[in-house]
Amino acid sequence: MKVCICGGGNLGHVVAGFVAAQGNHEVRLLTRHPERWSQELTIEAPEEVTYLGRLSGLFSHAKWAISDAEVVLLCLPGYAIRDTLLQIRDYLRPDAAVGSVVSSTGFFFQAFELLPASQPLFGFQRVPFISRVIEYGRRARLMGYKSSLHVAIEHLADPEPLRCALEDMLRTPVLLLGSYYEVSLSNSNPLLHPSRLYSLWKDWHEGVVYDRIPLFYEEWTEEAAALYMAMDSELQQLIARLPVRPGSIPTVLEYYESTDAPSLAHKLRSIEAFKKILSPMRQVEGGWVPDFQSRYFTEDFPYGLRIVHEQARQHGISTPTIDKVLAWGMQKLSEYQ
Repeated sequence: MKVCICGGGNLGHVVAGFVAAQGNHEVRLLTRHPERWSQELTIEAPEEVTYLGRLSGLFSHAKWAISDAEVVLLCLPGYAIRDTLLQIRDYLRPDAAVGSVVSSTGFFFQAFELLPASQPLFGFQRVPFISRVIEYGRRARLMGYKSSLHVAIEHLADPEPLRCALEDMLRTPVLLLGSYYEVSLSNSNPLLHPSRLYSLWKDWHEGVVYDRIPLFYEEWTEEAAALYMAMDSELQQLIARLPVRPGSIPTVLEYYESTDAPSLAHKLRSIEAFKKILSPMRQVEGGWVPDFQSRYFTEDFPYGLRIVHEQARQHGISTPTIDKVLAWGMQKLSEYQ
């Protein structure tokens, strides 16, 4: 298939290189900086496996990247989705499937608004890989796989051919969900990251400087785990009001095979792909302070937790824990934008 990957971040690197390395799809990239990319991408994977993917084209203009693409996959942060949909919509084939590598940042809601009503759409519940750039445009690291992926597909009478194509592209079993709500509302990053950030720095104020950067996951606390569980409980109340199949969005305790806050904290501390990830901080004189302009804040509060919050308000669900954490995060974004 002719596949266009939109976005040159961590996921854009790994997804483009991995899919191209399979050898049976033509992969091109839409990015703001094509001049910084090599057409050959090296992807380092676990167990000393290396994938070498050759891209068929590197473009900064949607006309050349999109016009004959059969699959368009957005590997983008939430703030970039709207502008990219506006950029590509005039060049899309009517039958091109447009999707997002993760859908909890508002992809479906914006695609319904901006794209033709019949445009095929798809979105994943969670990202397929843990990804990090090593050398921009040339080399990246695939830090962890998923055993399976869940996808929602809209505006196709028969979604099976697209599901099979995605499964082939990503070399991972892809399971079809019943509703776009099942991928748009997530207790992954939109709840996971804010719970940890709030527990780390809810009492921080100007003048407080830390002498070290804590590990984001390996030092996960029971307080953060309890907060994560409380927000998930409010999300599950919302899910119960929506046309969502039971179990399609498992609770955090189910997903992480835990029973309570201590076991959940232990689980998050022990996940291999999460190890060595630092908390978002910036260096100042004398040490370190929270980085309120990091993606953990600019992505997961306005384009993650707020989407859950807005849907809860629309359906009359009380979310006192989410309200508290969201208000804190949005205030910090406003103060330090």
